[in-house]
Amino acid sequence: MAKMQTQAAFKFSRFVVVISSERKFVNKDVIFYISIEVMAWPSFTAATTLEELQLQLNQLSKNYKILEEKVAKLEIALHVAKESAGKSSISRTCRDTQLADPSLSSGMYWIDPDGQGVGDDPIYVFCNMTTGSTAVPHDSESPTDVGHCADPGCYSKAVKYVASSRQMLALAHLSAQCYQSIKYDCNYAPLKLNDVTYAWWNDKNGNPQYFWAGNNNRVHICQCGIDGNCVDPATKCNCDAAAPMQLSDEGIVTNKHFLPITKLNFGRTQLKTSSGVHTLGPFECTGQVAVNKMPSSCEDLWKTGHTLSGLYSVVGVSMVQSVFCDFSKLPHESGFQKWVGFVDIKSSPTFFYVRRKSRFDKLNTPIPFDHVMLNAGGAMNWATGIFTAPRTGKYFFSASGMAAYPKASSRLYLDINIYKNGHSIAIGGSDSYSSHWTVESFTLQAISDLQKGDRIWLAIGAKAGSGYIYENGFFHFTGLLLEEAVSVSLRAPN
Repeated sequence: MAKMQTQAAFKFSRFVVVISSERKFVNKDVIFYISIEVMAWPSFTAATTLEELQLQLNQLSKNYKILEEKVAKLEIALHVAKESAGKSSISRTCRDTQLADPSLSSGMYWIDPDGQGVGDDPIYVFCNMTTGSTAVPHDSESPTDVGHCADPGCYSKAVKYVASSRQMLALAHLSAQCYQSIKYDCNYAPLKLNDVTYAWWNDKNGNPQYFWAGNNNRVHICQCGIDGNCVDPATKCNCDAAAPMQLSDEGIVTNKHFLPITKLNFGRTQLKTSSGVHTLGPFECTGQVAVNKMPSSCEDLWKTGHTLSGLYSVVGVSMVQSVFCDFSKLPHESGFQKWVGFVDIKSSPTFFYVRRKSRFDKLNTPIPFDHVMLNAGGAMNWATGIFTAPRTGKYFFSASGMAAYPKASSRLYLDINIYKNGHSIAIGGSDSYSSHWTVESFTLQAISDLQKGDRIWLAIGAKAGSGYIYENGFFHFTGLLLEEAVSVSLRAPN
């Protein structure tokens, strides 16, 4: 449930009526609570002193500003309610608004970057429907004189936006590009002179920044410094020429990780002939951070419009993972994503069980099989005895059987190997040293990471004497896919 509270005051001859409005969102319905309060207006008598009058006038001026802001908020609340009543959802950016209705013209619209129903209230922004850009207005867009003062940053003005910092941060996360224009008209009012910095701006975190165009925050520079055409070639900004003449530096800050600009600071305008006027453009964002793949994080889901907190499956480095997404938070906030575990997903079931009922004694030759018990996925070619991995992943193989040996006066043995692309990855076997015919059992297992197309087979790798794999169905070979590298499978062409 989201809510917005506003007040408006109306002056009559002897009293003031204050109207308070509280708007609440319950599900998709808008509910209004309105209260009215009557306050006495300050009165003046003949005995009121000039000092008392001045104090009362100052208080009235403050009250007027407060009431003016509250009336504006009430107008906004009523506007939101009107738009909300006509549609079930508010877009997250102007680009989304444009895509939802291409017939709309440029103008002021409501958007909700951090998601409808969560976080902060919607914001009222200018949408350029030609470019799809979103512009967040503020109170410092008009040219503003910095006055006269001497010290670095002696003039300081905080920038107040119509949006919360959370909403602007969400807008930046959703947008491919964000930027903000800034202009400083100067007359003998340098931004930097003799290695002393007199002017800077504060970024979204309140940190001072000294670049006035571009995206390089490591240097003090303006657009003329980037273009190499400053009035004084020895400086990086026109105003740094400190010339008694009208100059100007104008640029666009394009590093969205520092925006929006939250405060402007200027100095060294103490001379009567010095002057400085700043003009700051709105915080603008355009484009969309594209998610052109299977979501791999809660942030990917958030960017595609998910706002309902809960458990989600995302593609990890190799396997599908289960994560808890708290969409009441923004991607950079602690607790936004919590890892839960892995999800056992296989795009193709792969397991087999084959048997051989006849004897086999050939050396270094893939052992074929004559009975197929299971062959899910068809990856085992029983006639050749070769298994071909259909997916990249981790596989398990096991073989067991009996080896028969004739009587002998010396040790006889037979080694069975599991081969991966011609290289042994497991070995098992048996031996005999008996004066009569014997049968000995053997078993072997292997777990191996296989790429799609890798081949696995069994073969007699070595033997002494005339031993052989015993017949009558005692020879078994099984294999299965334990874990599929799903991320690799998704990238592979069909």
